[in-house]
Parts: sequence; structure tokens; C-alpha cells
Amino acid sequence: MIKIYHNPRCSKSRQGLEILKESGQEHEVIQYLKEPLSIDELKKILKLLNIKPIALVRKNEKIWKENYKEKVDKLSDNDIIQAMIENPKLIERPIVVNGEKAVIGRPPEDIKEIL
Repeated sequence: MIKIYHNPRCSKSRQGLEILKESGQEHEVIQYLKEPLSIDELKKILKLLNIKPIALVRKNEKIWKENYKEKVDKLSDNDIIQAMIENPKLIERPIVVNGEKAVIGRPPEDIKEIL
């Protein structure tokens, strides 16, 4: 089943969810701010996206700027993953997973590539 990691307060995430609804395909909505991801789930998503953890970080978030930005060169991939687990707001959104494929819905139209 298709999964969307969704933040209803984010316009891009809402647009991504609308694309899924319009596709008519069955999907599961995971509000990751209410249902935090486990480290294993986040690592699996990163693997499916085929990106480094830093590429999934929302670098304009206040939490990032205040706590991590200055020491980014010293952070390991695991440190960055841990930061996202502890502060789910740092995770880019929406993320859509369809089987062994995943995409960050920025722009939301990218979601159509894996439907």
C-alpha cells in the first residue's frame, strides 16, 4: 500500500495528499508529527529515496538553525538521523512510499512518478 508521510499544516503536503486521492489508489496517511518514525523506518525511507540524511533535513527550521547548523560538518549520518527522530519537524515533507520506490513530493507533481 502507498504511504504518505504527511503534515496537514504544510501546503505541499496537502497538495501531495490531493494527488494521491485523485489517483484513486489506496493509501495510508501517516502524520509523522503525531506518530513519530522509528530509526529503522527513517533509515528505510532514506534507502528508498537513495539520499544521504542531510538531504532530508529542512534546513530553514528554527530547530536546525539553533542546534545543528553550526556543527553540521561534525555530524555523522547517524547524528542527523537522530536529530530528525528527536525533532520530526526537521523531516522534509511530504514523502510518498510505494513498494520499493519513494519520492519527496517537492514539487508535489513528483509523486505521480511512483504511482
